[in-house]
Parts: sequence; C-alpha cells; structure tokens
Amino acid sequence: MSVCAGPGDAAAPRLRPRAALMARRPELLCGAAIVLGCAFLVALKVTCRVLLPKVQVLKEDEAREEIKRNHSSCRAKDVTMPAKLPVNFFSTKSPVIDLFRGQLDYADQLRQDSEIVLYFFYAPWCGQSIAAREEIEHVASRLSDQVLFVAVNCWWNQGKCRKQKHFFYFPVIHLYHRSFGPIEYKGPMSAVYIEKFVRRVMTPLLYISSRSKLLDFLSNYEPGVVGFFEFNASPQPPGYLTFFTSALHSLKKDYLGTIRFGVVTDKRVAEEISLVHSGSVYLHRHANTSLIYPKDIMNFTAENICKWALENREMLIRWLRPHGGKSLLLNNELKKGPALLIFIPYNPLAEIHPLLDEITKVALEYHKCNKSQAAEPDLQHLGDSDSPAFDSSVTDAHLKFSETFPIAKYPCCNTVVLPQWHSISRTHNVCELCVNQTLGVKPNKVHVPHCNFLEIEAALDSFYLQEHTFFQVISNTIECSNFLSFYSPFSYYTACCRTVNRHFLSFISSEKTIFQTPKVAFSSHGKKDNTQFSIPHIEDRNCFIPDLNISSTNITGLSCRTNKTLNLYLLDSNLFWIYAERLGASRSTHLKEFAAIVDLKEEVHYVLDQNQSLVGPTLENFIKNFSVLYSPLKRHLVDDPSVHFHEQHVVTEVTTNTFHKTVFLSAKNVLLLYYAQWCGFCASLNHIFIQLARLLPPDSFTVARIDVTRNDLPWEFMTDRLPTILFFPHQRKEQSVKFPEDFSVNLPNLLKFILHHSSLSPSEPCTKECLHKESVLQQGHISHLEREIQKLRSEISALHQAHDQLEAQLSEARREEQRLQQQKHTLEKQHKTLQLHSEQLQATYDQKNQELLEMAEKLHELADASENLLKENALLRILVAARGEKLQRKDEIKEPLQSEQTLSEDNDLSLSTATAISEEKRIDNIDTIETEHSSGNRTE
Repeated sequence: MSVCAGPGDAAAPRLRPRAALMARRPELLCGAAIVLGCAFLVALKVTCRVLLPKVQVLKEDEAREEIKRNHSSCRAKDVTMPAKLPVNFFSTKSPVIDLFRGQLDYADQLRQDSEIVLYFFYAPWCGQSIAAREEIEHVASRLSDQVLFVAVNCWWNQGKCRKQKHFFYFPVIHLYHRSFGPIEYKGPMSAVYIEKFVRRVMTPLLYISSRSKLLDFLSNYEPGVVGFFEFNASPQPPGYLTFFTSALHSLKKDYLGTIRFGVVTDKRVAEEISLVHSGSVYLHRHANTSLIYPKDIMNFTAENICKWALENREMLIRWLRPHGGKSLLLNNELKKGPALLIFIPYNPLAEIHPLLDEITKVALEYHKCNKSQAAEPDLQHLGDSDSPAFDSSVTDAHLKFSETFPIAKYPCCNTVVLPQWHSISRTHNVCELCVNQTLGVKPNKVHVPHCNFLEIEAALDSFYLQEHTFFQVISNTIECSNFLSFYSPFSYYTACCRTVNRHFLSFISSEKTIFQTPKVAFSSHGKKDNTQFSIPHIEDRNCFIPDLNISSTNITGLSCRTNKTLNLYLLDSNLFWIYAERLGASRSTHLKEFAAIVDLKEEVHYVLDQNQSLVGPTLENFIKNFSVLYSPLKRHLVDDPSVHFHEQHVVTEVTTNTFHKTVFLSAKNVLLLYYAQWCGFCASLNHIFIQLARLLPPDSFTVARIDVTRNDLPWEFMTDRLPTILFFPHQRKEQSVKFPEDFSVNLPNLLKFILHHSSLSPSEPCTKECLHKESVLQQGHISHLEREIQKLRSEISALHQAHDQLEAQLSEARREEQRLQQQKHTLEKQHKTLQLHSEQLQATYDQKNQELLEMAEKLHELADASENLLKENALLRILVAARGEKLQRKDEIKEPLQSEQTLSEDNDLSLSTATAISEEKRIDNIDTIETEHSSGNRTE
C-alpha cells in the first residue's frame, strides 16, 4: 500500500494512539463527529438568538431617527441608476460616421487616412446638438466626397472622448487639414455657414492668375493678403508651405475668416502691387497705406505672418455673429463708440451680393480720408459712375449755388434751417451762415481750408442770438447781414437768408429723404409738436436749394472730418432679426432689412425709416445727418408691444405710445409710478396704489404706472431712481410735481400729496353758482371718502381678527417646537446609550465569532481524521477477509493429511504442532506491522 504524505507534524504522535483505537472501533469516530456537530449548531443558534434581537432593535431605532431627519429636512434620498447604453445619434444611412460610444482612438485612425476631417462632438441630451444634427447632415451630403465627417459622443462616461476631452459646452466642431489642427468652428450652427467655413479650410489660398482677378480680390471689403511665389524654378518654392500654413492659422484664430489669402504666380501680375521677389507677402488696405511683410525684422514663420496680418488689417465693416448665449460681444463693440448696425439677409454661399457691395462702397467712401489714389491700384469697379464721388455735375452745382449766394465762395459755410413755429413773423427760413477771418486772406480754388466744428457751433450760437435781425417784410430776395463773433475777435459771421416755399419743406419731410422723425414728438411742455425742427440746425444745402443736384453727397472722408465717427457693423437678419426688433424694427415686415445707429455713451439710438429702401444714398444721408453738429435725427423711443390693456384694471399701464394720450391729453389728474420688474421696492407699492385707485374718484383721477426698462420717454420725463412718483395736475400738466423722497410712501401721505397739488388757485372771483357747485363737489368727495373709510375700517377689523388667529397659531407652533426639542434631546440620549450597547454587543459578537471559528477548525480536523479512519477500517476488513480465506484453505489441507498420516500421527504430532504455531506467529506479525503502518499514515 502506497500512501502520499508529507513529513509528520508535532501533533501526529499524540493523535496516533487515538486514531488506532478509532480504527479498531469506527462507531466511536462517527459518534464523536455527530456530537461535535450538534454542539456547534446549538452554540451558533444560541448566540444568534441573543445577538439578533439587540441588533434588530438598534437598526429599528436608527431607521426611525433617519426617517425623522428626512422628514425634518423634507428631502428624499437620492436615487441613482446606471446610465443607459448609448444609441446611434445619426441614422445608419447618414454620410456621417457616428461613434456613439466615444471611440476617440478609432476617430484618430480615420483621420490619418483623410485629408480633410470634420469632428462633430455632441451630447445626446443637448438640444443644440440635436438642432445642429440636421445641419451637419446637410453639409455632409454635399461635401462627403471631399471631407470625412465623424460624429463622436463625448458624454458617454465609459468612452475615451469623455475621459480625454473636457468640453464645457456642446456641440463642438473641429476641422483638420491633414496634420494641421484642430481648427474650431465657433460660428452659427447653420448649414450654409458651416459649409462656407469647411470650404475655406479646404482651399485656404485663392489662386490669382490675372490682373482682373487681382483687382476683384483687392476690391473686397475684407482684408486681403497676397503672396507671390514663382513655381518655375521648383515645384514647391521656398516659403510657400509657410504661407499656406499661415492661412490656416488665420482661420484658427479668427473663425469668421475675415482675412482672405491669395497667391500669385505670375510676375507681371505681382508687379501691379509692387511685389518683385518670390516669397514676398502683401497686405492690402483701402484707407491706409498697404504693407509688405518685413522679412528683415520678423522671421518668416506662419505664426508671425498671421499675427502681422491680424494686427495691421483694416476693418471697414465688421460682421457680428452673437452665439445666442451670455456674451459681452455687443457690449464691447458698442463701448468703442457710436455704431451703425445694418441688418441684411446674407447667404455665405452666394457668388454675388449686390446690397453688400453697395454698403461696401458707402463704407469705402466714408473711410477714404486721403483722396490721393497713387498708392492704390486702379480698381475699376470702384471708380464707376455709381460711386459717391464728386463729378463735374457737382462742380457745376456749386458754381450755380455761388451765383445765387455770393458769400458761398468763402470758407466754412453751412446751411441753417430756421425754426418754423414763428410762421407769422418770419418769412426767411433758410440761411447761409459763413465764418470769415479778419486777416483778409481769401482762399484759392485749389486748396479750400475746412473749419472745425467748434467754429461752426460758435457761429450758430451767435446767429441764434442775432436771429431777430432777419424778421423782415415779405420778400423773395436774399437778405444778407454781418455780425461780430462773441467768441473770437479775429472772425465775424455773415448770414444770407432767403425764403423757401413751405410746400417744398413739407414735401421733403413727407418723402423722409433727410429727416427721420418719430410718429409723436414732445415739446418741453408735454404737448404734441407737429413741427419738424425745434432749434436752428445745420443741414445739407442741396435739399433746400432746388438749383442744386440732390444726388451729390459729401460723405467722402467724413469719418475723419467729424468727432462722431461711426463703426460699421453687419448682422445677418436671417439669424439675428430679434436684435433688430429690440431696436425698433417692425415684426410684420417681410423684407428683413434694417439700419440703426446706437450711441451707448449718449444713451440714444436712431432708426432708419423702414419705408425707405436700404440703398447707398439712403445710408449716406442717414450717416450724414448723424454726423452734423445739430443732428436733425430724432431719438427713437422703444415701446413694449407685449403690454395688453384691460379696462377693468384699476391701475392703468402706460407705454411709450400711450404716454402722451394718457398723461397730457387726458382731462384728469394723473399720478404716475415709474417702476421696473427687477425693482423689489416697486413691487411692494402695488397694493398701496391699488387701494389709492379705489379711493380716488375715477372721473377726476387716473392712477397709472410705466415700466421704464421697456419703454423710453423723452429726456425731460425720465428718472434716475426707482421707484419715482410724478403727479400731473389737471389743466396744469406742465407743472408736474415729484413725490418727496424723504416721505414714506403710504396711503395717507399719497392722499395728502394729491389733494394738496390738485387744488386750483382761484384766478377769478367765484360766483354763488360756482360756490354751490364747489360745495356739491366737496360733499360728493366727502361722502365718497366716508364710504371708503368705512370699507377700510371693516378691512382693518378683519385684519385684526386674522392677526389674532395668526398669533394663536404662532404660540401653538412655539409650544410644539419646544416639545419637539425635548423629544430631540431625549432621543439623542437614547441614541448615545444604544450606541454604547451596540459597541458592547459588537465586542461580544466578535469574541463568540472567534470561538466558533476555533471550534470549526477543530471539527474540520476531526472530520478529516474520521474520513481517514473509515478508509483504514475498509482496508482492515479486506485484510480480515483475506486472513479468513487463508485459514479455510489451511483447514482443507489438514483433513487429507490427518487421514493419510494416521499411523504417523504420534510421531509427527510434535513437529506439525510446532510448524503451525510458527506459521500463526508469522501471520500475526505481518498483520501487526500492516496495522501499525496504516495507523501511522492516518495520523500523519
């Protein structure tokens, strides 16, 4: 018998005798195993029965405490669930490859095999990503044969895109041009704009092959950078790749793509812009001198070329594309100065833009301060007859005007339009005002000096003071007069006045070619003013002298001749028409063309009448009327169209359009509250004004309010603090009174204020009938006030009862709070006691658990010994059976020997007996050795 066993340990000698005993009696081993198992089960059951109730009680107490805490905080437990598996964001038939599990590594592998790649990083829950999905599919359907479109889900928490990219907004569009990138697109999420940007990345350089294409390239309003590279010597001239990369850098830094890059390979075409050497770079500018890249100062690198172009570019017109969220884009641009915002429908993919070209011409003329064109190439399509330049007809018109007004040949002359409300006493309404220097040097025809605006302003002020000189009799002749300056002893003023027919002036105002007036104009007394002009102001003489050509303008270089220079901005009305509506554009118009001038410093803005077409001459007149010293433009008042009027409201809501009607044309006393929705103090006064409106008789008083954040008013009716209360008495609306700021705004003070300022001072002695009517009116007011006082007393008693009820409820709540505090302290003590008990139980539990583990180890050892003994018992049974067979065979051999050796039995008896005894001893020895071996193996 072979037994696999290791070396015996120290416990083997002690267990070996017991094992030998159990091997002889296996029933003892089985009984011991059963007894130990039962003892283990009983001990475990008793321990769990003791510990479980205490633990259960402790858990129930903790659960009750947790429920109380949750109930006190009124907040349920947070429930979290695993994120659902992502699904396809794009359809399977879409040309866009959708990596909805965020496989960024696979996206990088795809980029290595394509020249142009567009990455669309999205979040499935993002509304802007969902809206841009259709636009991306539309662009991909048009450019999928040239550009690889890949969409990556960057929100899936197990994807690599979420782990490697940390975007703060979605969607994000990145473009790669071979190994260059990423170029992030930040423009509008519209298909035409995205496609335009992708095409700019595909072809960052425009090939200019002829002189006509060069002129077209340079005549664009966007800045242009031209590089000259000769491809005759080598297929790739030095510096070409650097220039190519600089074009991509400009798109990366300026996502609007305002700088256009072109390349010239013909030396004769390059000589038109003074490029002689290959590798030269030229920056074209319209108003200022064009530049050539200084290679001797700056290194010829892509970053330096891009930086040089961005720093020295000339922005005549700038596109504004707000992204729709919180941004300071408009605020930062408007802080730079007065801005002309032009809204036009724009398609970036269109080849021609007639309206944009016309606006560009106006911008070029406006910024063309230097009239010398020696430094610029001959741009033919900017020098045609449609451009606003001075031609021979203008010269003839000025000569004709000089014949009519002889004084016009002197410098610094301006046309002055006189006020028209003195229609009876005044016959002359147009004057030519000139500033003359006493030094006596007349200017020649070649160089005509220009006077500054300070001299014009001084001349106009002096003329306004001397205006009585021109109250002449009715005459169609020209009346001239000279008067000295009040500001300078070296100059005097000359004014020549004539009469222009009233119907001609009304015709001009009806056509609205020059003056932009609102529907309602207010005078200082608050009455409607139907006149066009309130003070003498300077105007273009062409509009009032029929002999002059009206088409001639003086906008060339106006940005350098005025201190009110405009910054020109363009906005796509298809995307940003909401901004135009906020500035005053009509919401019902179908043609989305609009222009407005916003002056943030002066807090005004002017609107071009939408009845006029947005063309070059209209814009020129609009800009010119803003630039003159006394601008005839009227401030546009913003009105809130969302206000709905209800007759049953006791407090009347006033807007810009209803202000004049409600306040000045009304035959009632008006109390007006200035408020804003964000003003908390204004909201606290609502109930006071409602009660006041119910108290005052509606036939004589009107209580109104106006939201000054949504409605503009003339400056004399604006306020600098909120809330503000103004009272307009009946028949004395010009004597409006402000409620004192040091008085508290309550019902008694408001009633005293109204009654005090609404009483009329008698200018004539009142008759008996007047006194009777006055007494009846006062009795009616007294009875009305008595009824209202009775109502107030009943309301006050009801408020007292409600106050008592609230006090009782508050006292009950305080008692309940004290009781809850006591319960809380008691529960906290119980919780501490239970916590100590729990710690004790935990220690007992650990101890019992350790004892059970030790008993389990012993039982495990006994089980192993029992199993080995059972095996040895089986072996012993086999050995006993074998010994019995041997003994049986021995008996069978002995029987024939007894019969045969009967005779020799006596002789051999002693010999056989000895042989049998020795054989039995040998067998016993063998059995003993085997038993010892088996016992030793079991013990080990």
